[in-house]
Amino acid sequence: MINPSFRNATAEELAAALQDARHYTLALFDRFLAAGLNLPAQVPFLTIINPPLWEFGHIAWFAEWFVLREAESSNPAAAQRPCLLTQGDDWFDSNTVPHRARWLIDLPSAGALKMYCNEVLDRVLDKLDKLAAAGSDLTPYRLVLAHEDMHGEAFAMTLQTLGLEAPPQINRTVAAAASQDAIGFPGGTLWIGSVPDAGFVFDNEKWAHPVLVPGFNIDATLVSNAQYSEFIADGGYQKADFWSTAGLAWLMQQERSAPRYWQRDGRQWCTERFGRLTALPAHQAVRHVSLFEAQAYCRWAGRRLPSESEWEYAALSGHPGWYWGDLWEWTATPFEPYPGFAADAYREYSAPWFGTHQVLRGASFATRSRMRWPKYRNFYLPQRDDVFVGFRTCAA
Repeated sequence: MINPSFRNATAEELAAALQDARHYTLALFDRFLAAGLNLPAQVPFLTIINPPLWEFGHIAWFAEWFVLREAESSNPAAAQRPCLLTQGDDWFDSNTVPHRARWLIDLPSAGALKMYCNEVLDRVLDKLDKLAAAGSDLTPYRLVLAHEDMHGEAFAMTLQTLGLEAPPQINRTVAAAASQDAIGFPGGTLWIGSVPDAGFVFDNEKWAHPVLVPGFNIDATLVSNAQYSEFIADGGYQKADFWSTAGLAWLMQQERSAPRYWQRDGRQWCTERFGRLTALPAHQAVRHVSLFEAQAYCRWAGRRLPSESEWEYAALSGHPGWYWGDLWEWTATPFEPYPGFAADAYREYSAPWFGTHQVLRGASFATRSRMRWPKYRNFYLPQRDDVFVGFRTCAA
């Protein structure tokens, strides 16, 4: 049985989770192969995706780097052993291979990379089995599992972006929104962030520190498609007063009058989900909206986005009417380090993105259950609308 969380899983549970993650990765990867996207050159160049063949090889390379090669950091010289692939470091190190170059590399075939991925996983599992009895540090195994799970969700996003069908493992049906009534919270001191005994902790979650949260009220669930369509009908995309300066610049570049994937069918809205055009589910949460769109809706509604401390306060409150987990949620908080931040072994996980990205909280239907954690900080550029993301509103 796979532990619901990878953060405190035993060696045996981690082994099962690693195998589960690889099965899931292969199910997603095979969708690209079935669509004829076997080589990077066959994939449209987009800044928001990676060529699936490169991404697949990178997942295994990362596991080899931190577990089999025992690299103490992501520094290119930190590995203790050579790669199983002669050119593996030249192909798959995301720190040294620029994004555009990933379309230009002459990579091995999908079959050859599957053999490499299987070999890496077999060796990782064998090493994990031997270390389990010795009670060794399992941090590298937790890191590579989380890394593969995150890339699994990125694969799902790429399938949506390219209009390809998703495998049945991805739950495409998001629950309808419950009552949208706002819930009031009295506020107080929140210890935001993770504590040292929480198990595996990402560097941007370190460490727990007190934050005074004034009283606030926050929607019980995310803004629905029906509510967002009212914003559109009221000229929300045409009225500059609702948009920030950056939001207006983004809006003019996109020439957008509705969220990504929305289409008009007469008087009815439709949306494209994994290559299929369907009627827009009115009572499901709106998704594929940028931070700018979320902010504009909030201004139109006379409310605002919650800060990440307000979101975490509500998530940890235990209030029976407050629900999260179907979609990532934009917050009002720029992605910045907590006090005393120090990068972990995976040095590029957080530090390069401070100050440019925005914090998202929650999880999506494509997030593996073991990754769900109310203190987990996701982060994306404000203009990203390919993410499975929505939002809820808040007020003092």
